[in-house]
Amino acid sequence: MKSIEVKKVLNNNVLIAEHPRYQEVIIIGKGIGFNRKKGEVISAESVEKLFVLKSGNEQENYKKLLPLIEEPILSVIIEAIDLITQRVEGDLNEHIHVGLTDHLTATIHRINEGITIRNPFLNETKTLYPFEFNIAKEVVGLIYKKTGISLPEAETGFITLHIHSAITNKQISEINQYSQLISSLTGVIEEQLEISIDKASIDYMRLVRHLRFAIERVLLEEKVEEPEKISALLQKEYPVCYNLAWKLIKIMQNVLKKPVFDAEAVYLTMHLQRLQRNN
Repeated sequence: MKSIEVKKVLNNNVLIAEHPRYQEVIIIGKGIGFNRKKGEVISAESVEKLFVLKSGNEQENYKKLLPLIEEPILSVIIEAIDLITQRVEGDLNEHIHVGLTDHLTATIHRINEGITIRNPFLNETKTLYPFEFNIAKEVVGLIYKKTGISLPEAETGFITLHIHSAITNKQISEINQYSQLISSLTGVIEEQLEISIDKASIDYMRLVRHLRFAIERVLLEEKVEEPEKISALLQKEYPVCYNLAWKLIKIMQNVLKKPVFDAEAVYLTMHLQRLQRNN
């Protein structure tokens, strides 16, 4: 049976160990460091359900965070990441231990200081990532139950992005760029069609998801086939929506720095026409 040797206990929940496969690692788990001694040997099987930071860079960043976090806060964050792990199929990117820990620590500090947390892309986030958003709500509930600290819905949105980042191996900055782009496109639609879109409506949900998948197709350079003759028909029947679709496509091209296939205008025009009709 392979074993792991404790090199240093950082606190009750974190220790540095020598792993038979990964060499030096940080092992994270509630109570894993309690009463452990340097040189103590623990079974590799006993840490299967714990978190092992293998990346040297992530280890260093995590060690820098630890002195800044009070033990009860660190403990509940570890529980929160464990909850996320249970809800998600497959492995999470290990950066979530650094990224989400750092984020939640800063957020809790801001709340204790009475600073209001705002999230300009909350509606887009809820619509784009409903699975992750529901997990984030559980995380917020857990933090309140364990600490009495109530995190606002704006913060649920930010936690959602960290979860999505860990699932997809995408940078938070990249995910934020797409949310910002969709928010910008939605604003242009409202202005050009002179409507106010209900952010809780099914039409808004369909639009946002269509824009999300359109962005992903552009980034993957995935060609969309254009229905025969429908482009000319839409241009004739719905000129305002058709021209707006092309305006939106130009914005996407400028932001994403990639070409957008003409067929996207066809499908986007249909969504815009439905929005215009329903509003």
